[in-house]
Amino acid sequence: MSEPADGAGKAREVGSGQPAEDWRLLADKVAGNARDFLDGLTAVARGEGADETVPLLLLEVAQVMLAGTQLGASKDVILPSNAEPDVGADPDLDLDALRTGLAGRLSGFDDYAEIFDPYADSQPSAFRLSDDLAAVAADLIHGLKHYEAGRAAEALWWWQYSYVNHWGTHGGAALRALHSIVAHARLDVAEEPTAR
Repeated sequence: MSEPADGAGKAREVGSGQPAEDWRLLADKVAGNARDFLDGLTAVARGEGADETVPLLLLEVAQVMLAGTQLGASKDVILPSNAEPDVGADPDLDLDALRTGLAGRLSGFDDYAEIFDPYADSQPSAFRLSDDLAAVAADLIHGLKHYEAGRAAEALWWWQYSYVNHWGTHGGAALRALHSIVAHARLDVAEEPTAR
């Protein structure tokens, strides 16, 4: 089992320039995972997954959630300026086209019910996989803009904060929904007619 960068649960301040080497390695890893997720999501939204859309999305979400859990288990990234530099307009990827493409590929499976916070909510809410996946994409793109501008510390701060606050919840819910689709497809067997 790998140890979280610099241990778990403690805050560490990083400068606005290059972070310490362990933070740089984590930023590089998350950036790679984010790019892979965005590439995979875009391909699926274009229809490149064909009949394998759901298993491919399950794989993409699981991989990016691993990156998220590493962020969640790492010490808090705290920027010395306590202010996020402007990254410009969000996002580069056309999220409406992505969302629409995913909704089309997930026809019949897009809507699902989820208990948003299992410790605070008692009633399920309606969600859409296409919305969840686009929300994760938007947060990852925002962090990538910092990373690609040479601000690895700001990228890590954003990815960590938004994972805990937003995209981790949407990604986790999407992972459960996609897993459920795969499980039903594999395990639900039509009852055989019985002879009378």
